[in-house]
Amino acid sequence: MFAVYALHADKDDPLSALRLGEQPEPEVREGWVRVKLSHATLNRHDLFTLRGITSHREGIPFPIIMGNDGAGTLDDGTPVVIYPVMGSDDWRDDETLDPHWHIFSEFVPGTFADYVAVPKRNAIVLPEGLSTLNASVLGTAWLTAYRALFTKSNLEPGETLLVQGASGGMATALIQLGHAAGFEIWVTSRSAASRALAERLGAHRTFDANEPLPRKVRAVVDNIGTASWSHSLASVARGGTVVVTGGTTGMHVELSLLPLISGQITICGSIMGTLQDMKNMMSFIAGAGIAPEIGNVLPMERAEEAFRAMWEGRTHGKTVFTR
Repeated sequence: MFAVYALHADKDDPLSALRLGEQPEPEVREGWVRVKLSHATLNRHDLFTLRGITSHREGIPFPIIMGNDGAGTLDDGTPVVIYPVMGSDDWRDDETLDPHWHIFSEFVPGTFADYVAVPKRNAIVLPEGLSTLNASVLGTAWLTAYRALFTKSNLEPGETLLVQGASGGMATALIQLGHAAGFEIWVTSRSAASRALAERLGAHRTFDANEPLPRKVRAVVDNIGTASWSHSLASVARGGTVVVTGGTTGMHVELSLLPLISGQITICGSIMGTLQDMKNMMSFIAGAGIAPEIGNVLPMERAEEAFRAMWEGRTHGKTVFTR
């Protein structure tokens, strides 16, 4: 079958490890199902795979088919959306806290292929009100954004959220979800075009990167990391929350404890979401009539140009591959 895969890891030149071509069809284990992909979505995690970056001690078993998110049909024709988080068969708590949790393309082949094999519980029947195209973008960036907003931020409707960054898949998800939930959304970006995009998607105010805000906010979601960290801490109000969901500019920051203590600031990490989070998010999106921001739709055979655009920082919204 046709697939987009990582042949090996190259930290400095990740695109040199990218391959498009034939790979074996996935093994369908007992309790798993086969999904014929119609749509699959590019994530920054796919660049991490090419660079060999992983939080798992075992490392990535190269070569491996990439892709975390997707939608398609079961062998009987049922349309489904893929929930990307897997783990221990006997784990019954929050899936993201399972010590053995992982997602597609880490230990098992991912969604950038004609077919992917998934545990039965990871194939969610496509709900009414969601197209296959829109549903295919929800598993990673949108799910992480949803959990950051509705589980971690402690925001109430009418309170202000600062989103660090404006145009990436997670930032656009935060803006669209937050606007629909009744939060006041403030956004930062280095780019005037990205700030304009954020306003189109529902941001109430936009600012240049690291620009001082007119007042402090109740919560910040930071996916930028090193370049925005000081601004995030300076922008959160006393008793507020900073939710860290990534570090596109680096993961290492300096931290002064006194402002956290005196301001009673909560700092928490958030990643992905539970299966119930995924189902709740899809219902919320369908009910609110949200159309996720999709920047580009390409046949999977043109995956290389999409990877290059992401590596060079030229993407906005989500990029979807079609089969």
